[in-house]
Amino acid sequence: MALGQLGSLNALEQNKDQSYWRKWIKDNLPSADAIGDGFKEIVCDDIREIIKHVYSRMKRNKALKPAYGSTSFALILDGHENHSSYLRECGGCLERVIHKSSGDVKQSYHRLVMVSLLCEGITLPLDMESQRPREGEVACAMRLLKRVLKNYPRAFDLILADGLYAQAPFLKLALKHGKEVIAVLKDKRRDVLKDANGLFKGVKPEFFQNGNTKIECWDMENFTSWPQVGHPVRVVSTVERKSVRRQKTKKIHWEASKWAWVTTIPKKRLGTKTFLKFAHGRWKIENEGFNELVNYWHANHVYCHHPVAIEGFWLITMLAYILFHAFIGRNLKPQIRDKHTKKYLAMMVTAELYSTESFAPS
Repeated sequence: MALGQLGSLNALEQNKDQSYWRKWIKDNLPSADAIGDGFKEIVCDDIREIIKHVYSRMKRNKALKPAYGSTSFALILDGHENHSSYLRECGGCLERVIHKSSGDVKQSYHRLVMVSLLCEGITLPLDMESQRPREGEVACAMRLLKRVLKNYPRAFDLILADGLYAQAPFLKLALKHGKEVIAVLKDKRRDVLKDANGLFKGVKPEFFQNGNTKIECWDMENFTSWPQVGHPVRVVSTVERKSVRRQKTKKIHWEASKWAWVTTIPKKRLGTKTFLKFAHGRWKIENEGFNELVNYWHANHVYCHHPVAIEGFWLITMLAYILFHAFIGRNLKPQIRDKHTKKYLAMMVTAELYSTESFAPS
């Protein structure tokens, strides 16, 4: 169902009379309700072991290469709200109050944190963790990171995270296991950001050109203004101006954006230019991770509203995503990959699922 991107147990059930199910599962395909009930009892760590096995095979077969010509792999970490409801709830639901003109309404929702490995040509999802009731996203992320550090101790050297994770406990956990962190620095109250901005005023920036984007960059290290981390940090700040041609006026306008990051990795290990590529590479978990998983692989669909089932279906969808990209990346010739989009190739997989459909009366 996941590989065929059907997005529904009922759609899968339409294929239950096909003979190939007996070839693969030695029996008839269970009903949609039976599969949903089965996923309430599934052992999610077993699916994680399968994902780990597939990753190990890909790594051993040299199918995974570091991004941006670097020698380091980066792990991207971010949170995601997969669904919300005013009507359904389960033991794993988080709750919030929505203020409406007609009055306050309780809404139930599920959030998760996912980690993906940033590689050349692919962002590989490795694991996820559901956020528990009355738990913050960072606490959930740290629980997930501890498991990933145990299961993939040598898979990555660098962790990329949003500004929410620019917290001392998170950085200390990574440093304890020999990993470096790059996190967006948003909180203007941070002493390290105040100190950095003060010093940057008297320093000439470096200039870079990335396509149609002009970048002014300030990069300084050995800041000790964050004693809770217990480690000197480096601050990188940029002003990025991108040229945009307006459709109405046909004129080129320059749009400016300001960024700041805090990191534990020194310049001698990661130069400024490559640093910026990794820092902005964090968005790949949104663009190539959550975006594709949700819009094409139906990861947000609630197949069964139960905390274990929701987590199990997410992991199965991640596994299908990995297998699909491994197949088109390693088993298809470049001429075929260049000729067709991933959407077209996914539709071919779906067509294969229906190709042996029998319309004979049962």
